[in-house]
Amino acid sequence: MALRGLAGSGPGSRGPADEAVATDEEREASALVAAGAVSEEDEEDEGRGRGLLRWDGFSAWLHCVCVVGFDLELGQAVEVIYPQHSKLTDKEKTNICYLSFPDSNSGCLGDTQFCFRFRQSSGRRVSLHCLLDQFDKDLPVYLKKDPAYFYGYVYFRQVRDKTLKRGYFQKSLVLISKLPYIHFFHTVLKQIAPEYFEKNEPYLEAACNDVDQWPAPVPGKTLHLPIMGIVMKVRIPTCHDKPGTTQLVQSTQQGDTHISVILPTVHEVDLFRCFCPVFLHSQMLWELVLLGEPLVVMAPSPSESSETVLALVNCISPLKYFSDFRPYFTIHDSEFKEYTTRTQAPEIPKQVKVKKLKNLKTLDSKPGVYTSYKPYLNRDEEIIKQLQKGVQQKRPSEAQSVILRRYFLELTQSFIIPLERYVASLMPLQKSISPWKSPPQLRQFLPEEFMKTLEKTGPQLTSRIKGDWIGLYRHFLKSPNFDGWFKTRRKEMTQKLEALHLEALCEEDLLLWTQKHTEVETVDLVLKLKNKLVCSQNRLRSVKLFLSHLR
Repeated sequence: MALRGLAGSGPGSRGPADEAVATDEEREASALVAAGAVSEEDEEDEGRGRGLLRWDGFSAWLHCVCVVGFDLELGQAVEVIYPQHSKLTDKEKTNICYLSFPDSNSGCLGDTQFCFRFRQSSGRRVSLHCLLDQFDKDLPVYLKKDPAYFYGYVYFRQVRDKTLKRGYFQKSLVLISKLPYIHFFHTVLKQIAPEYFEKNEPYLEAACNDVDQWPAPVPGKTLHLPIMGIVMKVRIPTCHDKPGTTQLVQSTQQGDTHISVILPTVHEVDLFRCFCPVFLHSQMLWELVLLGEPLVVMAPSPSESSETVLALVNCISPLKYFSDFRPYFTIHDSEFKEYTTRTQAPEIPKQVKVKKLKNLKTLDSKPGVYTSYKPYLNRDEEIIKQLQKGVQQKRPSEAQSVILRRYFLELTQSFIIPLERYVASLMPLQKSISPWKSPPQLRQFLPEEFMKTLEKTGPQLTSRIKGDWIGLYRHFLKSPNFDGWFKTRRKEMTQKLEALHLEALCEEDLLLWTQKHTEVETVDLVLKLKNKLVCSQNRLRSVKLFLSHLR
C-alpha cells in the first residue's frame, strides 16, 4: 500500500442497493454528450446548445449523488441514487455503503463531514471524454482526474431518535465525483445536506437540477454557481498559475452583491490543523510522501483521518502524488485484503519491506510519527520555531497554514528545480529539427549524469537545509512519484517536438521539394503529412467542441 487513512473498521453489514435504471446505450449517449462528443450539426438539429441529454451539465461536475441509510436487518444500504440513470456496479455500491459511515466505535454524534476515494470497477464501460480531457489539460497536474478512481464526499448525520427501533437516525448524503475538489464539495454539502435531512428527495432533486445548470468546470474562469437559493463564487486553478497563489479576487463590487459564498480554494485543506499534533516531524513526513513510502494514518474519526491524508498528499504540491492513497479506509473495504496480505501496493512492481512496530498497538497511543525511517535531510529548526511562536501567540490556524504551505512549496521547488533543469537539457536543439525527417528523439535520462549536475546547480542554491540531498535524489529516482513526474514531462516535451516539426514543415516549399525527389520519397512524405494533419484535425475538433460547449 502507499498512503491511506485508517480510522478503524466500518459498522454493520451491507444491504442491497437500488439498481440504476438507465440502459447501457443511454448511459453511453449521456457520457458522450457530457464529453462534447457530438458534432455541432447534431446539436443544432436537436435545438439545444448544451447537448442532447438533460444531465450533461451535471455530469461535468458529478457522477451521481447517493443517500446511504442504516437498516437493522441489512446494515448500510444505498437508498437513493440520483440521477436515476447513473450507473454503479455492485462492488462500487458496496464500497460506497461501508465508506459512507464512520466506524461504529467512533461515537460520531451530530454531523460529520469527510471524504473517501475508491477504485472504479474494471468492468465499467469507458467513453471518450474529449471535452473533460480538454478541461483536464489546463489543470495543474495535482488536480488532474485519475480515470481509475472516484471520490466520495460525505455528510453523515447521527442523532438520537426514540421513534426508531435502533434509537438513532443514521444517514449519509454522498457526492460521487471524479474531481478532487475537496474544499468545494464539502462546502456544497454544508449548504444542502442539513435541509435535505429535513425535506428528503424533492429537495435533493431540486439541488441536482441546480447543478445541471452550472457552467462547465473550466480552469481559470471565475464561476458563479447557484444552488438552493445561494450563489457560490469559485475559480478552478490552471497549470499557468503561480504556485502558492490564489487568483480569486474577493470583489465587493455591486455586481457581486448576489454572491453568498466566496471560496478562495477548491481543493486545499487546513494544513496546520492536520499537521499540528506532529508538526515537529513535518519535514520528515514531507520526505516520506515525496518518496512514496508506505504510510498509515490512524485517527479517532473519519474527518481527521481523511483531512490528514489529503494534507499529506498536498504537502508535495506542485508535484503530484502518483501512488495510491485512501483518505478513509475500513476492514470492510473490498480491497482491504489486497492491502493487508501483500508487502507492496497493487500498482507498484517492486517489493517494499514493511517493518512491524511492536510499540504501536492501538489508537490510545499518543499523537506522533511511529517509524523506523531515517530522514535524509537535517531538520529545519527555523520553521519549527516560527510555528511554535504562532501557537504561543494564538495565531489563527489559517495563518499558520499559509506559513506551512509556503515552507513545503519552497522545499519542493528547491528539490524539483535541478530535475527540471536537467530534463530540459534532454530536449534536442531546434536546429536539429528537419522538416523532411521524423522529429528527433529526447535524450535518455541518465541518473549518474544528473547526479553530477547537483554539485554546481543543486538545491543548495535555493534551500538553507543541509543533509544528504544526493541520497534523497537517488531514493526519489526509484519512486512512483518520479516515474509519474518524468512520464508527464516526457509526454509534454514530445508534443512540443511534434509541434516544432509541424511548424518547420509549414514553412517549407513542398512543391519545390517534390521536384527534387523521387516518387517513392514524395509518396512517403505525403503519407506522413496526412497522418500529421489527421492528428492535428482531431485535436482541433476537440477544441472546437470544447468551445462550443462553453457557448
